Amino acid sequence: MSHSATAAPPASSHEENQQHPIRLYLVVWAWLFILSLGSYLVDIVQFQGLLRWSLIVTLMLLKAGLIVSIFMHMRWERLALSYAILVPPVLLLVFVMIMTLEANHTQLTRMLFLNGGT
Repeated sequence: MSHSATAAPPASSHEENQQHPIRLYLVVWAWLFILSLGSYLVDIVQFQGLLRWSLIVTLMLLKAGLIVSIFMHMRWERLALSYAILVPPVLLLVFVMIMTLEANHTQLTRMLFLNGGT
């Protein structure tokens, strides 16, 4: 009797024929529909200013997160791969926010010191 014949194959965290339940996809589609409805309601209710844009961006990021995690299967990937894909855009957003703050400071400084202080 061979040892390899009785040994079970090593368990893989991501099998080749892995199938996810259809219920998972239907729930995600329902959430995407609800979040999209929320995006349209922001326009219908006619929110203005910072509230409008913060709601639109928040709903957009939630929808993108659902799509990436479930439909692009990032939920089942290794953590290192997830970090390699998700960290650069987050850092890019942080740098854009820093540049925006610095641009506002530069504009204020130019207005104060280059226009004679008026």
